[in-house]
Amino acid sequence: MFRVAALLRTHDDHERATDLCCDLLADPDLDPALAVEIRRFLSVGVPDWHLVILRDSPRNAAYDAALRAVVKPGMRVLEIGTGSGILAMMAARAGAAEVITCERNPSIAAAAREVIARNGYADRIRVVNTHSDALDLDRDLDGRRADLLVSEIISNNLLSEHVLPAHEDAVRRLLAPGAPVVPARGAVRIALVDDQREQARPLAEVAGFDLSPYNRLAPVVRTARPNAAGVTLRSDAIDLFDFDFAGARYQPDEHVVACRSLGGRVTGVIQWLWLDMDGQGGTYENRPGPEAFSSWSAIVTAFPQPIETAPGDIVDVRGTHDCRNTELYKA
Repeated sequence: MFRVAALLRTHDDHERATDLCCDLLADPDLDPALAVEIRRFLSVGVPDWHLVILRDSPRNAAYDAALRAVVKPGMRVLEIGTGSGILAMMAARAGAAEVITCERNPSIAAAAREVIARNGYADRIRVVNTHSDALDLDRDLDGRRADLLVSEIISNNLLSEHVLPAHEDAVRRLLAPGAPVVPARGAVRIALVDDQREQARPLAEVAGFDLSPYNRLAPVVRTARPNAAGVTLRSDAIDLFDFDFAGARYQPDEHVVACRSLGGRVTGVIQWLWLDMDGQGGTYENRPGPEAFSSWSAIVTAFPQPIETAPGDIVDVRGTHDCRNTELYKA
C-alpha cells in the first residue's frame, strides 16, 4: 500500500497518496521501520519552521488577541495557509461562524483536518487543499465573499512567502469590500549593525596561510536570531517599506534612507519585521536585542568593508523590493 501511495504521488495525486499514508499510520500493528519511511514520505516539502513557529508564544498571543478584537459573531473568515490549523481555530473560538482555510501541501492539510476535528471545530472550519490563487469563489466559498482575511505567510524579510501577491488576489476576488485583514499592515525595519559573530568575521590567516581572497565567496546576507550574541544595533530603527495588507495593488519600490549612527564599528545593515496586527493598537515586532525572542529571524546584509563611525555620522542605505523579495545595499 505504501508503494501504491508513492506511485500516486508520481502521478500528482498527492491527496490520495497522503490519505493512504495516514490510514497506514493508524494501523497499530504497522512495522516500525515502515512507519519511519511513511513519516519521511509525508514530511517531504514540509519546512521545519512549521513546528518552530507553533512554539512562539508571543506570535501566537498576538494573533489570538487580534482575532478576538476583529472577529464579530457570525463572520465568515478566509485563511491563506492553514498550517496546523491554529489560526483558523482561533478565529472560530473568537466567534466566526465559518472559516474556509486553504493549504496547498496535502500532508499539512491532512494533519490540519485531524487537528481541527480533534479540537471540536470540524463543523465550522473547512480545509481546502489548494493554493489561494486557485480558490474559486463559487466552488470553494459557495459564491459568498469572506468578511475577514487572516494569514501568516510572512517570511523573515516579510515578503518572500509572497504575502503581497496572495493578499492582492484574495482581496480582489474573495473578500467583501472593506473587510478587515489580520495582520492589517507590515513594515520592513532596518538599522545599522555591528555583526561580530564568528561566522561573519572575514577570514585572514588560517593554519599559517593567508585565506583572505576566499572572503569574496562568503554570503552577503545571513540570518540572525533576534537575541544573537555579537549582533549590536548601531542606529535607531527606520521603516524602509510599509505595506497595507488589504491593498488592492502593489508595485515594486526603492528607497534610500539616511541612517544616523550611534557610533562605533558598522559591518552592515540589519532588517526585521513589524506587524500592525488588527489596526486597533495590537502590534508584533522581532526587534533584535538581548532579551528578544521570535520564530522569525532578523536578516543581516554585510557591507563590502566595515566602517568606523562617530555618533551622528550618516550612512545611506538603499533598499529595493519587487513585491516578493527585499534587497539592501550601502548607497
